[in-house]
Amino acid sequence: MTSLASWSEGINLWALLEICSLILKSISTSKFGKIIHCDDRNKLTTYKTLSTWNLDCKAEKKMRWDLVVISVVGLILSFAEISSGGLTSSYVRNDEASEDMPLDSDVFAVPPGYNAPQQVHITQGDYEGNSVIISWVTPDEPGSDEVLYWPDNSGLRIIAKSFHVRYKYYNYTSGYIHHCPIKNLEFDTKYNYVVGIGNTTRQFWFTTPPKSGPDVPYTFGLIGDLGQTYDSNRTLTHYERNPAKGQAVLYVGDLSYADHYPFHNNIRWDTWGRFTERNVAYQPWIWSAGNHEIDWAPEIGEPKPFKPFTHRYHTPYEASNSTSPLWYSIKRASAYVIVVSTYSALGTYTPQYFWIERELPKVDRNETPWLIVIMHGPMYNSYESHYMEGENMRVQYEKLFVQHNVDVVFSGHVHAYERSEPVSNIEYNITNKKCSPKIDQTAPVYITIGDGGNIEGLSINMTEPQPNYSAFREASFGHGILEIKNRTHAHWSWYRNQDGYFVNADSTWLSNRYHVSSEELSVSESCDEKASS
Repeated sequence: MTSLASWSEGINLWALLEICSLILKSISTSKFGKIIHCDDRNKLTTYKTLSTWNLDCKAEKKMRWDLVVISVVGLILSFAEISSGGLTSSYVRNDEASEDMPLDSDVFAVPPGYNAPQQVHITQGDYEGNSVIISWVTPDEPGSDEVLYWPDNSGLRIIAKSFHVRYKYYNYTSGYIHHCPIKNLEFDTKYNYVVGIGNTTRQFWFTTPPKSGPDVPYTFGLIGDLGQTYDSNRTLTHYERNPAKGQAVLYVGDLSYADHYPFHNNIRWDTWGRFTERNVAYQPWIWSAGNHEIDWAPEIGEPKPFKPFTHRYHTPYEASNSTSPLWYSIKRASAYVIVVSTYSALGTYTPQYFWIERELPKVDRNETPWLIVIMHGPMYNSYESHYMEGENMRVQYEKLFVQHNVDVVFSGHVHAYERSEPVSNIEYNITNKKCSPKIDQTAPVYITIGDGGNIEGLSINMTEPQPNYSAFREASFGHGILEIKNRTHAHWSWYRNQDGYFVNADSTWLSNRYHVSSEELSVSESCDEKASS
C-alpha cells in the first residue's frame, strides 16, 4: 500500500490543498440535506449539514478553509494510509510471540474436592431460545447426573437429569462429559443452577433471552480463534469487562488449539474448558467449528474428524432439522442465527447445502428481522493468510445470502480483524468476465474476527492495494460487540487489546437488509461512514 506521505511526493502539495479546499467550500455552500447521524449509539437522530450549521453560527463563516485542509491532511498523514479501498489501521501492536499459558496457571485451576465438576458451560438448547444445554466434566467417576435449578427469587427447586459420554484420543481418555438439556424455561428470566454432589457442589446462573420479536434489543459478543495464551486471557477479560455487556457469544470457531501439540494433546481441551468456564458457565456460547476442531489424524489412529469437539460441545442441531451438530440454526430475541460448517461437505447435493437451501427461505423477518450467518472460514479476506480459501464457499452460497437478505456474516480463521462494505460478486460466470466484487447495498457485510489471541499469533501481512470492498482492517487481537437496537438498526463495535486495555478501534451502524429499502440503505451507509470517521 502507498502511504499518503509517499504518494504526495509525486504531486504538487499546494495543488492538492487547493483541490481539498474547493471540495470543502462546495460542501459549505451546498443545500440542506438530511443525514442519519450516530453521535449517540443508543438512538438515531437527524441533523443539518455543515452549510446550515454554519448559517446558524455566523462566527463559523469566518473559518479559514485553508487551515482546515492543512489540519485534515496532517491528521491523515499521521494516522492513516490511502488506497483504493477503505482504511488500514496504522496502529502497531506489541510484537511479542503468543504463548500458551503454562498448565499450572491459575486460570486452569481444578476446582477443589474429589471429582468436583469442572469445565462447566452452557449453550442454547433448542430452536426458540427457552432451553439450555448445561455441560460439565467429572474427572474421576460419573458422579451425580443431576442439575438442580430454579428461577431467581423463587422457592421452587427443579431437578433435571443429564447423560454422560467419554472418548479416547490416541493415549488420552477423557473424563465423564455430562450434558443436561433443560427445556420449557420462561423467557427473559434469570435461573440459578447447581451441579455436583455433597461438598463439591458448584452454583452458577444464566438468563434466558427475551421472546423473539421484531424490535427486541439484544447484545451479542463476538469471539473467534481464542486459544489459551496470555493474549487469549486478555481478550476474554476485556469482553467480560466491556460495559456493553454481551448477553451471549457467537463463537466463530477454533477453540483450544490442542492440535498444536504432539498427538493433539487433549489435556489442552481440558485446560481450555476450565479457562473459559468463568464466562461460558453464565451465558451461552453459540458454537461454530473451525479447522482446529477437525482433529483428523489417521497417522496416530484417529480417522474420525471432530471427535473431541462433538463429544464436549453439544449443539441443538436436531431442533432445526439439521442432520449434523456442525450446522444448525437458532432464534434468539430479534436475531436468526445460522451456523455453517466450513469444513464439512458443502457443494450442491450435500446434506449441508440442502439444509441451507431450505433454511434461508423459512426465516420470518417480521419475527426475527436480523439474519446472521456465522462460519469459520471467511468468504472475503484481504490478508495474505488464508487468501482466497473461502472462494468455494462464496461461489456456492453468496447468491443465496444476497437473495435472502442476510445482514451480516461473521467468520474467523484469519488472525486479525477486517470489516467489509456491503459487497457481492454474484454476477460472475465463466464467460462474462464480471469477476470483481462490487459494493452492493442489498448484500451482507462480512466481518472477520479471528483475533482472539491464539498460539499461532497474528496475521500481519495484507494484500495491496486494499480492495475497494474492505472498509477497515487491523492486525490486532480483540473482540466484537453487536448491539441490536430494533428491526432496522444495529450497532457494531470492535475492541482491540491495547496495552492492557480494550480500545474501541472500529464501529459502524448496520442497516437491516430486509426492513430498510435499498434507497434508504444507500443514504444510511453513506452517512454511517461519515459518522464513524
